[in-house]
Amino acid sequence: MRCYAYSTFQIFKVKEIRIDSYDNPNHNIILNSDFSQGLQCWHPNCCDGYVVSEESGYLNGVSANSGGRYAVITNRKECWQGLEQDITIRVSPGSTYTVSACVRVLGPLHGSTGVQATLRLEFPDSATSYLFVGRTSVTKDRWEKLEGTFSLATMPNRVFFYLEGPAPGVDLLIDSVSVSCSSLKEHESATTKCFADDENIILNPHFDDGLNNWSGKGCKVATHDSMGDGKIRPLSGNFFASATERTQSFNGIQQEITGRVQRKLAYEVTAVVRIFGNNVTSADVRVTLWVQAQNQRELYIGIASSQASNKDWVQLQGKFLLNGSPSRVIIYFEGPPPGTDILVNSLIVKHAAKVPPSPPPVIENADFGVNIVENSSLNDGLNGWFPLGNCTMSVNSGSPLLLPPMARDSLGPYEPLSGRYILVTNRTQTWMGPAQMITDKLKLYLTYQVSAWVRVGPGVTTPQNVIGALSVDNQWVNGGQVEANDERWHEIGGSFRIEKQPSKVMVSFQGPSSGVDLMVAGLQIFPVDRQARFKHLKMHTDKIRKRDVILKFTGADVKSLPGTSVRIRQTQNSFSIGSCINRTNIDNEDFVDFFIKNFNFAVFENELKWYWTEPQQGDFNYKDADEILDFCKSHSIECRGHCIFWEVEGAVQSWIQSLNKNDLMTAVQNRLTGLLAQYKDKFRHYDVNNEMLHGSFYQDRLGKDIRAYMFKTAHQLDPSATLFVNDYHVEDGCDTRSSPEKYIEQILDLQQQGASVGGIGIQGHIDSPVGPIVCSALDKLGILGLPIWFTELDVSSINEYVRADDLEAMLREAFAHPSVEGIMLWGFWELFMSRENSHLVDAEGSVNVAGKRYLALKEEWLSSANGYLDDQGEFRFRGFHGTYTIDFTLTNTTTKTFVVDKGESPLELTINL
Repeated sequence: MRCYAYSTFQIFKVKEIRIDSYDNPNHNIILNSDFSQGLQCWHPNCCDGYVVSEESGYLNGVSANSGGRYAVITNRKECWQGLEQDITIRVSPGSTYTVSACVRVLGPLHGSTGVQATLRLEFPDSATSYLFVGRTSVTKDRWEKLEGTFSLATMPNRVFFYLEGPAPGVDLLIDSVSVSCSSLKEHESATTKCFADDENIILNPHFDDGLNNWSGKGCKVATHDSMGDGKIRPLSGNFFASATERTQSFNGIQQEITGRVQRKLAYEVTAVVRIFGNNVTSADVRVTLWVQAQNQRELYIGIASSQASNKDWVQLQGKFLLNGSPSRVIIYFEGPPPGTDILVNSLIVKHAAKVPPSPPPVIENADFGVNIVENSSLNDGLNGWFPLGNCTMSVNSGSPLLLPPMARDSLGPYEPLSGRYILVTNRTQTWMGPAQMITDKLKLYLTYQVSAWVRVGPGVTTPQNVIGALSVDNQWVNGGQVEANDERWHEIGGSFRIEKQPSKVMVSFQGPSSGVDLMVAGLQIFPVDRQARFKHLKMHTDKIRKRDVILKFTGADVKSLPGTSVRIRQTQNSFSIGSCINRTNIDNEDFVDFFIKNFNFAVFENELKWYWTEPQQGDFNYKDADEILDFCKSHSIECRGHCIFWEVEGAVQSWIQSLNKNDLMTAVQNRLTGLLAQYKDKFRHYDVNNEMLHGSFYQDRLGKDIRAYMFKTAHQLDPSATLFVNDYHVEDGCDTRSSPEKYIEQILDLQQQGASVGGIGIQGHIDSPVGPIVCSALDKLGILGLPIWFTELDVSSINEYVRADDLEAMLREAFAHPSVEGIMLWGFWELFMSRENSHLVDAEGSVNVAGKRYLALKEEWLSSANGYLDDQGEFRFRGFHGTYTIDFTLTNTTTKTFVVDKGESPLELTINL
């Protein structure tokens, strides 16, 4: 905590200080700027100070840079202690002030240290904040120039200008300060040092200069060459630092990097860490960025994390980017439980190198649709198969002869199956079942579909989960799941892809409880032909997303119309495609430019969630959501409200979890009335209670009726909003908790209780999508007659071409299905996505292969037509639903606008000339 008791002494050399404003650029607002009146109007900040001159004798022979006097600040116990002056009545908001000063240091210092100019801003009824002005690196050997600029958006109660920065025990000397007006661009260049791409912006990164430039965040810090009786030594260099006496998980070692990071540049971070403590052998260690914006908003950015041990050093790696211009930036280490020491050997932060895109995968002889499973028909007994564990396998007859439907949709006409199946008995563990090695039959980057009939033995009283599992170098990969609870055969369908050459791949079937017999028949694993699927989807899209249009022209001499040239261009498709955004994104002009050009819908990443709008009971924050809403409104972008509640316990803030039943019900009611009154008619959709298939926090505590109550109350408070259910793994066949059947059951149950469920949200966090599997889920959900939206779509692959293929597969499946009315991407900008390797635009604004594919699809889904009016003065074309312009020339070129809406019959439009 900073203290502000004023001392009569200070040891800090400050000579002339002038601060000029736009209103009067030649007037110095600093009083006693040359210290001719000693320290009058100045106040040492929790330290001592005095003024020296040639007459009194300069300190240690250090003369003033420009002659005359300077101030000396001494007995400094903290880096923030220095010399300050109240300038409240001499500054005004909207003006820009530039500060320039010569500074140096004296005292126990090896190498350089930082000196910083700062403003302390005291606002009514809020915490004191600090505004960075400028910073420079100084030594004991010579005077250095410090420059900076500041501007106040609003006027605080009090404004203090002060100089700070060197390590405790180091005296600070300051000489001539001049001021001039500057633009924002000049401000950025004055306060931000440019670093070479490979230059580390961290000062004293290996602790060779002790703790210079480092400090403790709520704890003690020290440097060492060894610890633990010599057992702990630096991994590199000669020293490491420790953060000790930690009483909170966020305590650690930190360094301020204000002025050394630039907005809209990506930085990569590499650190070497470990932990030390008697009771903890491993713990999560994180590198975090604390950012204070110009408007005093605070932001925490998680950069990297890893499990660290007390045995070895580990490396943390991550990246970050600042969208806006910060006033302060601090990087720090945190994470382990209180009482555990964090040890840091080194920290490197530098401009992230551009990663060249991976080349498109070369796949020879793909053999689309060819089953790679050996002896799938079981015509050769159990040849090629083996049991996992000491269960018993045998071949029996009586399984289905038809391919499972999802495989049939991929493969088309196919020979009947053999009717034979593997029966697995004597299963004593859930993982026991039939298995086969398929390592040599797989090709990298191909997407494989998994299909089989499965069944469980008689006498089962509870639903059994059957899993098609792949073990890829002993890493588990989900190949599909289905719930079997009777003596029927069930279809299991899934997909996977291998992007790194494996040494061993095994497929197996497992999952039912021990003692339950398992039956598997007709296993098919084959690469899917996406281009063939895309061709099919294009034809289907043409049927459901386009309409015949007849344009009839009137209002002119009919005889002059035939042969008139017509040029039609679609300006916007009416299908909704949007993206997730967050508050800081809209500070980045490059992000905003891509977003408003390529999306017509927005959903907030976190800013509307309850844990964001009320992190502590009664402490409300709607400001971030308000600002995003204002931004979207200014660009005519509609918004989804995500989400009113979140049913998964891990997403519920601690103060809510601590409430008793009555207080929890009151909190739920207050959340509904507060949020929906705040934003009535402003969100087109709401996800009412997120992920109810995967969580039951509110239902467990308030009863089954609470879910319907949430929907009914939300509808009463904001009847204009469409209310959605929203969940994940609905479309990919890999989670029995959220199968389409389970989703349908949940929706029908809510509707029977009177809930106004108006839409179905499928999140769409998917890997290796296969069209028929996705389409099967959409077909099943479509019978409810509700609009379906993909609400959080993202795909992930380190290869941008494969990522583009996955994205195209999902976008085409959604656009070609009549029940789907919109798609929301869960972000598109690198470093602002929940999944790695899923972005369409890199951190610094370059559109990658996946992004170009997205733009190409957007262009494909815009219609155009050129031609001439016929003998009846009409023009016919077929086009996508949406907004169009038409240019035609009679005596002059005329432009008209029209809209093609949905409909089965041809749309007849009259164009009045």
